[in-house]
Amino acid sequence: MAPRWALPAGLVLLVLVLAPAVRGDKPLRGGPSGVGAEAQASSAVFPLYGDVYPHGMYYVAMNIGNPPRPYFLDVDTGSDLTWLQCDAPCVSCNKVPHPLYRPTKNKLVPCVDQLCASLHGGGRHKCDSPHQQCDYEIKYADHGSSIGVLINDSFTLRLANASVVHPSLAFGCGYDQQVGSSGEVSPTDGVLGLGSGSVSLLSQLKQHGITKNVVGHCLSLRGGGFLFFGDDLVPYSRATWAPMARSAFRNYYSPGSASLYFGGRSLGVRPMEVVFDSGSSFTYFAAQPYQALFTALKGDLSKTLKEVSDHSLPLCWKGKKPLKSVLDVKKEFKSLILSFANGKKAFMEIPPENYLIVTKYGNVCLGILNGSEVGLKDLNILGDVTMQDQMVIYDNERGQIGWIRAPCDRIPNDNDIHGFEEGYRMPQFPGIIGLPNEDYPAYYRSNKA
Repeated sequence: MAPRWALPAGLVLLVLVLAPAVRGDKPLRGGPSGVGAEAQASSAVFPLYGDVYPHGMYYVAMNIGNPPRPYFLDVDTGSDLTWLQCDAPCVSCNKVPHPLYRPTKNKLVPCVDQLCASLHGGGRHKCDSPHQQCDYEIKYADHGSSIGVLINDSFTLRLANASVVHPSLAFGCGYDQQVGSSGEVSPTDGVLGLGSGSVSLLSQLKQHGITKNVVGHCLSLRGGGFLFFGDDLVPYSRATWAPMARSAFRNYYSPGSASLYFGGRSLGVRPMEVVFDSGSSFTYFAAQPYQALFTALKGDLSKTLKEVSDHSLPLCWKGKKPLKSVLDVKKEFKSLILSFANGKKAFMEIPPENYLIVTKYGNVCLGILNGSEVGLKDLNILGDVTMQDQMVIYDNERGQIGWIRAPCDRIPNDNDIHGFEEGYRMPQFPGIIGLPNEDYPAYYRSNKA
């Protein structure tokens, strides 16, 4: 896969369009999308794997199908569609951690289904037959893409109320992917789209009455973290909140425009529109704020750090000896602050550990990149590096985005899930998920408590 700093993979640039029928002599056909068993609205919590560096993503294990099989999905709040690499048969697929998902004809979502219309922008697609399958093509900002067909299958979810549900949810069966090199082994089987559109799993779970339309994540600086659906974990009284703004850049989660400060001093740039995107490893600023930050950083650094070439990221420095952690040089850098105009005292502090990384070469690098150099124009993206050790909440029920500093290397179990408002201490990996031990990536199994 190309370096994740080249472009934020989570950001969808192109509207979904009709693709050719699934490979074969005849298109697969199927009935309308199924409806899973409903349950009283609860919450579900999932452990996350991965990191900003060196893996460049955070991903989750989801149990899909009957019988349930685990698949690793890249967590992406910058897109709506969830999809798996799929043997339909496969035209172009990466090597993935698990056997390719195999669809059956009775799982197909027809072209006339409301979710298909939503997938194609609210009805801008033509159905030649009521039984025609729902094809899609999705393209991402890093030039990755997936072509496939929309299907239904069951997802097994263990909820905080101790129930286990198996809703039938629509997702993409991707049989033609352009994601990195076809010879590389991908760490994931697909993408978990958590945007606000009706085709996202979050919106579908809301329609089934299983969880509220709220999603949050807590990405640990040390790798891993947790993801949750529903609002049982949300610290409403202690988090900082800003209303969701209508973004000029499609339906991305945005708290609106913000003023940028460095070390308590305004950088003198016009307010910048900001979106949150967990599918982007790094943070991207438009040309003006990036140049202002670049100038402020270079003028503020001590002589103990020297600029150095490091292929990991564009702007890096070396110390007198190889660095092991951002903590080794944290005192050399100042915090950034975003002040959002839409919220009451809606400030986000970005300490050095939320915009710097230390590479395997022992250098410290800036994890904020110039988005204008990769085609993002005036868009400013807060990626994973900036959201680490913060619980970030996308509350579609109340139309607001929240954040609060949190210890993300521990995830709550069903005994703690209602106690976050009181400021609980997060325990070890839980039994709430119910994944067997062998479904965890090997490097996490070895570190589990």
